[in-house]
Amino acid sequence: MKFAERMGRLGTETAFEVLARARALEAQGRTVVHLEIGEPDFPTPEHIVEAGCKALRDGYTHYTAAPGIVELREAIAQDASTRRGLSFTPDEVVVTPGGKPIMFYSILALVDEGDEVIYPNPGFPIYESMIRFVGATPVPIQFDEQRDFALDVDALCAAISSRTRMIILNSPHNPTGGMIARADLERIADAVRPHPDLMILSDEIYSRMIYGGEHVSIATLPEMRERTIVLDGFSKIYAMTGWRLGYGVMPRELAPRVTQLLINSASCTAAATQIAGVAALTGPQDAAEAMVAEFHRRRDLIVGGLNEIEGLTCQTPQGAFYAFPNITATGLTSREIADLLLTEAGVAGLAGTSFGAFGEGYIRLSYANSAEQLAEALRRIKTLLEARNLRPATAAGAR
Repeated sequence: MKFAERMGRLGTETAFEVLARARALEAQGRTVVHLEIGEPDFPTPEHIVEAGCKALRDGYTHYTAAPGIVELREAIAQDASTRRGLSFTPDEVVVTPGGKPIMFYSILALVDEGDEVIYPNPGFPIYESMIRFVGATPVPIQFDEQRDFALDVDALCAAISSRTRMIILNSPHNPTGGMIARADLERIADAVRPHPDLMILSDEIYSRMIYGGEHVSIATLPEMRERTIVLDGFSKIYAMTGWRLGYGVMPRELAPRVTQLLINSASCTAAATQIAGVAALTGPQDAAEAMVAEFHRRRDLIVGGLNEIEGLTCQTPQGAFYAFPNITATGLTSREIADLLLTEAGVAGLAGTSFGAFGEGYIRLSYANSAEQLAEALRRIKTLLEARNLRPATAAGAR
């Protein structure tokens, strides 16, 4: 079969491939600790589930307006306004089946072949995939461990050219858990303002999952609201990954174009799912807050445990639910250590290179699993490294 040339430029998300391999091992009778998939292990809060079920019984089983039902767009606008200190309106909101469509549609609507897009590396792999898919040039900017996994703002500002059409930001950051400080966002905004056609896609899906400090959206800085698309959603903070419910808050003139792409691809987001989203935003927040508190506890457990294992070092993430330990002292590549952990230790994690070339020397471990399972994963990792003698005293290339 002959495929379109553009399909050769489309990437993937390795987490789902590793999950499939882990499930195959489980089918053979192996036990696997799952630290590969970035989804909360908590159930969706009961009042949200009940709202979705009631919506189905009440007849929310048909098409909706393409950008989303009015009640949900109003709730999103109100929530986004409260959390970011701005005044958004429903016509600046487009609801989509998950957060990825906002990446897809924003890049399709704004970026032409030959344009440049600056994006974080290591970073969520769909950024680079979509940039290449539309024929644009990806310009990676590193989240560097030597900077406590803060974005290299000097490099970002220096990379802006007359061909730069979009900058993608992600804070808190997947896979490192790093955050972009207000002062760095101000510098980025200063560099963006002289370029009238340069837009920001700000991926803020983890903005409510932080462990101290403050989350700042670049949209709140002077003159940046009309230059920023805020990507957010329900998957992470409300444990609703399977509900497929995300949204973008964007300049009013862009929303109809994104809606046009939505009509041409998915028509609309499921009606009952949207009603559940209203309940999520307007109902009690105690379950979401308790989940974040538990992730904080798990973060401390896994980071402390990783730093006690010879051959590994791990920075403390400031947000999200990922640890990104440095494995260079083992003498193995990211891919090699991730494969060994899965096949020999039964620990499913992701090679740092799944998130771009600058991820070499790291693995990503999601701590969205129980404390007991995290402790078991740490035990297995330690046992494997000791059995393989992959420790600094003997490993090639040890620091």
